[in-house]
Amino acid sequence: MAERVWWVASDTLERFMADVFKGLGVPARDARVCADVLITADKRGIDSHGVSRLKTIYYDRIRRDGIQSPVTRFEVARDHRATAVVDGHHGMGMVVGKRCMEMAIRKARRYGLGMVVARNSTHYGIAAYYSLLAARAGMIGLSGTNARPSIAPTFGVENMLGTNPLVFAMPTDEAFPFTNDYATSITQRGKIERYAREGKVMPAGWVIDRSGRTRTDPRRARADLVADRVALTPLGGIGEDTGGYKGYGYATVVEILSAALQHGAFLKQLDGLDARGRKVPYRLGHFFMAVNIRFFTNPAAFKKTTGDILRRLRASRRAPGRKRIYTCGEKEYLASLERRNTGIPIAYETAREILTMRDELGLKQYRFPFDTKARAYVP
Repeated sequence: MAERVWWVASDTLERFMADVFKGLGVPARDARVCADVLITADKRGIDSHGVSRLKTIYYDRIRRDGIQSPVTRFEVARDHRATAVVDGHHGMGMVVGKRCMEMAIRKARRYGLGMVVARNSTHYGIAAYYSLLAARAGMIGLSGTNARPSIAPTFGVENMLGTNPLVFAMPTDEAFPFTNDYATSITQRGKIERYAREGKVMPAGWVIDRSGRTRTDPRRARADLVADRVALTPLGGIGEDTGGYKGYGYATVVEILSAALQHGAFLKQLDGLDARGRKVPYRLGHFFMAVNIRFFTNPAAFKKTTGDILRRLRASRRAPGRKRIYTCGEKEYLASLERRNTGIPIAYETAREILTMRDELGLKQYRFPFDTKARAYVP
């Protein structure tokens, strides 16, 4: 059966998410930041990191598991000219992330470069959100984070590295910046969950089991990822023939920058469990860099050259049957234009979760198009 989807205005979802965060004890200003990060993902068409993550990644970890603090204690452990180290004390990763990048931007205005790293943080949403903060300030932005183990190293079958995004954003003279917003694995958990909801078969090569065989059943893969019986493959795929070692290497770079500079947790230390199997804070690490273009060249000239590069790429010869070549960030920009009118698609499972959170927190002012339908719908 085809997945049932309802469309909801982004403003409504954003207000709802902010009220959910406030209901969990997140201060109002921070709640708005958290909601902004999530709705930005949905607006850009990145449905794996928006409202669909609200309950499982944030709501449950605060309300049910008690492994995340709704109040963020942002401690600057070290601060020296262009650099700083921050301890997030298991608070809201989105709050930690935004404040870190804002600090990096301030430093870059003064020194040309600013880099801030964070430890003991939590899931911070899409990495592009923070890189784009720098791009909007006329700078080059870079952000990355480690995550709970998911990726197997090349020639390995055990999930050791997180999906570890390494995301740049660069201003251009076009309507949108260049932004390479993706993980260092071929896919990530959110996309597998979407395939499971839609009843699709995954492409071979995304996931491997302990025997090194590829898996294509997304429902089994989703459960086995949690149970540590399968692993994601790095960008490039299984082995070396198609360049899997390259994705493995980049994922390792992100792991080092997310842990070694700030003396943070890494690899299996990020699985969210103690020695007795009890849930504990994830202790994630992030890094943020802002590069002030003015210290190198004229910003307008930089934007023009960057725009020229992107335009010439899009104008290059296309493969037979292909109507268009895209550059990084373009599809997300186009999605944001479309979703201004259509709203955000809400799948059945997410609709049920929204209703659960609304009812448990007593947010009776919200009415959704799936109020009665989602409860009655049988997928």
